[in-house]
Amino acid sequence: MAESTRDIKRRIRGISNTRQITKAMELVSSAKLRKARERLGSSRPYYNTVYNNIQQVLKDTKNINHPYLKARKGDRAIYIVISADRGLAGGFNSNINRLVEHEIKDKKDKVSLITVGLKGRDYFKRRGYNVIEEFLHITEEPSFSHARTIGNLVMEIYEKEEVDKVYIVYTKFISTISQEVKLIKLLPNADLKEGPQEKGAVVEFEPSPDEVLDYLIPKYIQSVIYGALIESSCSQQGARRTAMESATDNAEEMIDELQLSYNRARQAAITAEISEIVSGAEALK
Repeated sequence: MAESTRDIKRRIRGISNTRQITKAMELVSSAKLRKARERLGSSRPYYNTVYNNIQQVLKDTKNINHPYLKARKGDRAIYIVISADRGLAGGFNSNINRLVEHEIKDKKDKVSLITVGLKGRDYFKRRGYNVIEEFLHITEEPSFSHARTIGNLVMEIYEKEEVDKVYIVYTKFISTISQEVKLIKLLPNADLKEGPQEKGAVVEFEPSPDEVLDYLIPKYIQSVIYGALIESSCSQQGARRTAMESATDNAEEMIDELQLSYNRARQAAITAEISEIVSGAEALK
């Protein structure tokens, strides 16, 4: 029985050490989440403004056949996959990877990947997917320069007609305990013209509508990628905080249960010792 109590105490010490680690990670993630939410709050209005403006411009240029707007018949595609560089974030990485794999598993030979984050890169490389570019160690504190680099890369490939479609997959932040995996089509941009046509002022573009779109659409692409990076950064901190909070709570429950088992085992050992003493005293009479 004494051996049993030693085992229980050893398990309690091990779980207590794990609880300290998960609690520390929860606090770190909480601090990073506050910063990420501030960054998200300042970037969302910018993205929404860019999106609304380009949507209105494209409606005003309905009859223009721009290369970025023209649909292509082929199935060659690039997927920009935004995951995390670290794990211990619940289902954050696995949800992204499963969605992308579900989308491309039947057209593996026609799809190329640009991975942002170590977890996505490792997952798809192990399974033999064509990862043409990788961006590591930027997922927690992304900057617009990262989005510009990724955007310029995909636009260069698209302009060379090496692919027919460009998609981006990321996790949208809804709340600390809720995140949603999103898939957005970046190129071609024909779907931006959809929606009711509103009457407004006559718009003239100088020097020409094509040149305006040559400038505006790349800015839109870069803004969408930057918004996705910020959303993903905030989402992974929320997911990690929730996962570490849950792990800490589970550790505390296990410690409570083991402490109860320890008390029972200790009480049983004391009772057994008392019984032996009483039995010995009775035998001496």
